[in-house]
Amino acid sequence: MAKNSYKAEDIKILEGLDAVRMRPGMYIGTTSIKGLHHILWEIVDNAVDEAANGHADKIIVTLHKDGSASVEDNGRGIPTDMHSKAGVSGVQVVFTQLHAGGKFNSENYSYSGGLHGVGASVTNALSEWLKVQVYKNTVYEMEFKSYLDESTGKVKSGVPLYPLKDTKVKTKKKGTFVRFMPDKTVFETIIFNAETILKRLKELAFLNKGLEIEFYDERTDFKQTFKYDGGIVDFVKYLNEGKSTLYGEPLYIKAEKDKILVEIAIQHTDAYVDSVYSYVNNIPTGEGGMHETGFRSGLTRTLNDFARSKNVLKEKDDNLLGDDFREGLTAIVSIKMQNVQFEGQTKTKLGNPEARPAVEYVTVNELEVLQKDKKKVKVFETIIQKAIAASKVRLAAKKAKEIARASKSIEAQNLVGKLAACSGRKAELNELFIVEGDSAGGSAKQARVRQFQAILPLRGKPLNVEKKKLDQILQNEEIRTIISALGTGIGSEFDLESLKYHKVIILSDADQDGAHIRAILLTFFFRYMRELVNAGHVYIGMPPLYKVSKGNVEEYAYDDNELKAKIEKVGRGHSLQRYKGLGEMNPSQLWETTMNPQTRSLMQVTIEDAAEADRLITVLMGDEVGERKKYIFEHANFNKTDEFAKIKHN
Repeated sequence: MAKNSYKAEDIKILEGLDAVRMRPGMYIGTTSIKGLHHILWEIVDNAVDEAANGHADKIIVTLHKDGSASVEDNGRGIPTDMHSKAGVSGVQVVFTQLHAGGKFNSENYSYSGGLHGVGASVTNALSEWLKVQVYKNTVYEMEFKSYLDESTGKVKSGVPLYPLKDTKVKTKKKGTFVRFMPDKTVFETIIFNAETILKRLKELAFLNKGLEIEFYDERTDFKQTFKYDGGIVDFVKYLNEGKSTLYGEPLYIKAEKDKILVEIAIQHTDAYVDSVYSYVNNIPTGEGGMHETGFRSGLTRTLNDFARSKNVLKEKDDNLLGDDFREGLTAIVSIKMQNVQFEGQTKTKLGNPEARPAVEYVTVNELEVLQKDKKKVKVFETIIQKAIAASKVRLAAKKAKEIARASKSIEAQNLVGKLAACSGRKAELNELFIVEGDSAGGSAKQARVRQFQAILPLRGKPLNVEKKKLDQILQNEEIRTIISALGTGIGSEFDLESLKYHKVIILSDADQDGAHIRAILLTFFFRYMRELVNAGHVYIGMPPLYKVSKGNVEEYAYDDNELKAKIEKVGRGHSLQRYKGLGEMNPSQLWETTMNPQTRSLMQVTIEDAAEADRLITVLMGDEVGERKKYIFEHANFNKTDEFAKIKHN
């Protein structure tokens, strides 16, 4: 446990604030709405770190009417005493010095989810103003402001308006309150998205058992409180809503090994794919890493040993594979450790090698303890039976793949008449358009630049893989064609290095059928080619809905709001065409509006919250009609862009 005394001297200073304004992307990744939320997460993470280390149990996040946001916790409070080296208060150091914080050793924070102390200062640097109050018997107060220095023409950011002052106002509260106004000259938008914030706060509440997080949006007078006394066990139950579970309560284990705290909850369903989500110090690790590897190997080893101890697997039988045990598995793997190292495509993969043996050890040891509980034996037997059934399907699918390869229908499938390949051999430059229908496919083939654009027309709707086993999926001609065209394989055999096209673009009509096809394809990519999405290779084409023309002037509109502007631009006497489908466009129109990299708009599909995406796919694409109706009635807004995507010009 981190120590209770937390003073300014505990704050280590590494660097000043100078470069933040000049290159905000280096510190928050992007100045889009994702970057806007990032500066909020930095303050939230500081509050959560207090809770994770046992010093706080409540956090209040508020979106104010004036556009500012605030975070309050009931932790120890930022140190208010003077820092000997800096000559100012601990509060001023934290908000004006980059890489200054109490998290560079384990004395004050055993575990930290913050970005190594940059958080509070970067939030300050990228805000018009920031106010902080610290509650320690009395209320301490300090304000910061960013302004243009007319003598230099440069912005001075996060400048203290006055030193930390003791207001002498007595208080029984403890902790820290931070309120800030994002700078509109830095960000593309300064309007916070309540839905995005709610999802992250809910996730944090699941990951920190007993932590109460209150959210209040003054703009809409909306309030919601999250508190889960079951922690990640409740998280697994939430993710499995709408699925048929194979046993009652999730299995739960928690233990520490080599200063790494491991917490795992698992529950199997009748689904055909696994849903394993991992976290390090409350940070989602969408690309997995050493902790997931340790969990998977530990789970496989323990369950095989159990199967042999019960004589379900005979001496002559091969061990079951990890894929067999994980079929239908929903699991949360949450670890807390020091000196976290991230790697991977999006820096969301845990690279610390010491995490693997620690997690594997805890998984094996603690599951063996549960197996000795007579009440739990039936659960393990159910898991083994599910795995045996999965192994039979796996062997059948393997046979189907072998037959398919032999008949050149998957890996070396004859795609003549289907795929119009491009001539370029550099995958990083190549694009594959998956196009709805032969008519649109014909136009796209004529419109494309053959050197780097390939066209794959779909002859019918692909299979909804959410409801099917792997061997059934491999029998679907459209799915087989996509697998063959991409060249990566699927599932456990997926190999991103073999990808033939670095842009995979779904191009369908702007109607209900087109939306359904997009949903089906995205479900397939999420379940069986998730690395493709994680690496940013999947896009949705954005064809126009309208053409406004008058004489030789033609203008295209992509939504109703843009249509009004185009009509005003063209003027009276115009003609209006509403495109019902891609096939209505001639090749030159399709190129100009949808395929030309210089003029088109593509929607890049990203997974901001993999666990929530998993749950939504289950609800929207699964068998539970009641859950789907409930979600649609509560959330349907057909004018809203996909929450897991962002529009980019490419």
